[in-house]
Amino acid sequence: QLQFVESGGGLVQPGGSLRLSCEASTSDFKFYAAAWYRQPPGKQRDLVARITARGSPNYADSVKGRFTISRDNAERTMYLQMNSLKPEDTAVYYCNIFPSQPGVWGQGTQVSVSS
Repeated sequence: QLQFVESGGGLVQPGGSLRLSCEASTSDFKFYAAAWYRQPPGKQRDLVARITARGSPNYADSVKGRFTISRDNAERTMYLQMNSLKPEDTAVYYCNIFPSQPGVWGQGTQVSVSS
């Protein structure tokens, strides 16, 4: 079954950058559109960015121009490059296919933006 492991989170100052990684458990990853989601403290989980199986990206308005989603199907890995980070980007970041499937959620990786 396809599952994901997220990594790369941490504490960063406003204006800083982080690169998140999402490793898939099987090579079936290459057949799926995939996405990054995030859940801020006390709020619902929302879509951040998604990418088709062939690599076409789409972004939420709140991150457009600051975040870049990419994937390497040969490495079964998806990335999220996050630049110009803001305190409101603080959240647990998850990856999943798109549309998301309930049995695929991983543990997520915490991103905290604070001075």
